Amino acid sequence: MARIPTDELERLKKETDLAALVRSRGVELRKHGGSDLIGRCVFHDDHEPSLVVTPDKNLFHCLGCGAAGSVIDWVMQTEGVSFRHAVELLREGASSLAASDPPRKRTTVRRLPCPVELDAANAELLGQVVSYYHETLKGDAAGLAFLERRGLAHPGVVDRFSLGLANRTLGLRLPEKSRKAGAELRRRLQALGVIRSSGHEHLNGCLTIPVLDEAGRVGEVYGRRVSDHDGRPGHLYLPGPHRGVFNLDAFRESKEIILCEALLDALTFWVAGFPNVTSSFGTNGFTDEMLEAMKAYGTERVLIAFDRDESGDRAAAKLGGRLAAEGITTFRVLFPRGMDANAYAMKVMPASQSLAVLLRSAEYLAGPLPTNRPANHPPEKAAKERKITGERPSTP
Repeated sequence: MARIPTDELERLKKETDLAALVRSRGVELRKHGGSDLIGRCVFHDDHEPSLVVTPDKNLFHCLGCGAAGSVIDWVMQTEGVSFRHAVELLREGASSLAASDPPRKRTTVRRLPCPVELDAANAELLGQVVSYYHETLKGDAAGLAFLERRGLAHPGVVDRFSLGLANRTLGLRLPEKSRKAGAELRRRLQALGVIRSSGHEHLNGCLTIPVLDEAGRVGEVYGRRVSDHDGRPGHLYLPGPHRGVFNLDAFRESKEIILCEALLDALTFWVAGFPNVTSSFGTNGFTDEMLEAMKAYGTERVLIAFDRDESGDRAAAKLGGRLAAEGITTFRVLFPRGMDANAYAMKVMPASQSLAVLLRSAEYLAGPLPTNRPANHPPEKAAKERKITGERPSTP
């Protein structure tokens, strides 16, 4: 489960006006010795005011029944929700909590707005999930910190590719499964692979990267865990066959495509200033749909930037032959042994320069050699003669 950062919890406890929340429950508060406030407790039949609120510390304590705690405890006890659900309500703001109803022992009515619609078609429903994850990431410190650690804290990358974060809060916003709408929504989301039979989100704890089809519909969602894996897979996709082509604009705008093995590596190139990049779904995840996109948009050259390991080299050589058979010239981008694009970009900075060096020195694999060679490739004769040697490429 994605952990809520301690500093965010402290911020909510400090910045949320507890006295205002108490008053929103219909409690009339008056001064009580110094800076404290006192009113009738909502947790028991209180004939004499016994609920003390201390604004300076944002804490409450009932002298009668013993109920006490922070703003989070107040929301948990008055709304009848879990700790995480209470945090989400506080994140949402006071409007989601304003009510004068009696405290609930356990609520089945969700006060958080549901981000998906029961009557939406499957493609639209999946798109709504992706949009919710996207908005979640923009307000999540842990998710944004992961992008920072991976050198992907670019001002436009989150919105450009609808990056998101699955942090287990989607389920808090669905109607309860005991209700008809909640049960049906869960059934449909399970069929799409968004939630598992256990009820947990499939990509929980992951940065999410949607992959779209030609019509702009979500065909696939990739998940990359943002914290320690704890024995769990670090890379996930939705169940079922891969659909969609990442960054189709690259095919529309350039005849030369950088093809990565993983979506995080593709984002690395994009952030470094190489927008003509796409990604396979792993070493063996180059799909017919990707090939059709290359043929449809007239791709002439593909620079295969798979990980520099045995499986990456083997897959690159195989794919180079497949693309050459379609009249596409292929080159192998050679990272140092054991490295991928993101690791290399983080080690040799600035990435805009270090990656450019590797692209310029990419080794010819297969396919026709055009008469008009771009400036960022080796000379024709050298490309014909050179083989992949396994030597570490020069760095700036």
